[in-house]
Amino acid sequence: MALTEQLDRLAAFEPAPYPVVSLYLDTRPNQHGRDQHQAFTRKELKARSRTYPVNSPERESLERDIDRITGFLENELDPAAHSVAIFACSAGELFETIQSTGVIPQHGLHIGDRPHLYPLARLESQSPRYAAVVTDTNTAHILVFAAGELVSDREVKSVKTRGTSQGGWSQARYQRHLENFHLHHIKEVVDALDRIVQDEGITQILISCDEVTLPLLRDQLPKHLSDKVVDHIRVESHAAAAEVLKASLDAMDRVNTKNDREKVNAAIGAYRAGGLGVVGPEDTLAALIKGQVDELLITADLQRIQAVPIGTTVGTANDAAIAEPVLDTISAGEPAGTQPEIVRLADELIGKASQTGARITFVEDSELLSEYGGVAALLRFTI
Repeated sequence: MALTEQLDRLAAFEPAPYPVVSLYLDTRPNQHGRDQHQAFTRKELKARSRTYPVNSPERESLERDIDRITGFLENELDPAAHSVAIFACSAGELFETIQSTGVIPQHGLHIGDRPHLYPLARLESQSPRYAAVVTDTNTAHILVFAAGELVSDREVKSVKTRGTSQGGWSQARYQRHLENFHLHHIKEVVDALDRIVQDEGITQILISCDEVTLPLLRDQLPKHLSDKVVDHIRVESHAAAAEVLKASLDAMDRVNTKNDREKVNAAIGAYRAGGLGVVGPEDTLAALIKGQVDELLITADLQRIQAVPIGTTVGTANDAAIAEPVLDTISAGEPAGTQPEIVRLADELIGKASQTGARITFVEDSELLSEYGGVAALLRFTI
């Protein structure tokens, strides 16, 4: 199941009167090849179970979850995964695991009345699939990357051509013959790219080619593919995948930085004009509740989100209120000093966005949203 689909499923989980475990682990081995997560998991899960009365339904549910989590980590953990997220509530019939090659920077355990989704949405934002097309007039590689790793590499190879020393009409005929070969190759590349984009759900494409190939490629790309081209990179046509990855990551950083700034400016500008924009946690959450939000813009630094008191009415008059939590939130692994109210607010924002089909963009430059409580949105409609 795609990470987006799992996020949507978890966001739809109704708050439960029993502990809901959200466990995030960095499963990469240390420099000695040993795991770094088992000690954290044993210590924190055991400590959390003691916070519930012995023989209480809540503790019994949590202890069943601990047994199942322990079994999964011992027997089902993928050695190739860099991180794992586990969501469990036996009383609520929830047990969802997500293993990823993306990186979770630190272990985290959260127990509340619903899944803690901010880190999962953040992980998804770091793992977009994109394609890099590296081509010349007779050879192409279409590489798909996700979470900083190569997913696939499709080669498109045509007949290699070379010039001739003949002159006159023979040279002209040969040149036309050569151009036909080049055009045929580019058409094959575009066809292959089109299939990959559809099969892999690619939304962003990077291009690397020489000055002869570039105009041919531009002419042959249909609009639905050319609209997905976000930048050009410079690598040799025979470059190794690792070299293409490095160049593509640099390009995607530039693209994302530019896009973040443009989206934030658009939201702020629309808000100032009384149009399709909203800023601040309270009004953004109110717009999410009403289904107005097309794209949620949220800071990638959890500590920069301005807390909204849980259980108070948000936004303007007649807006829905955030429900009071059934269970106290118990967290570990969040940045030092992060308030529980911020954790819950972040989950409310992410959850409502997933439930209403709003896109979620994590803004890496925390200063862009610092004056607006770390949150803004582009709207579908106004009321």
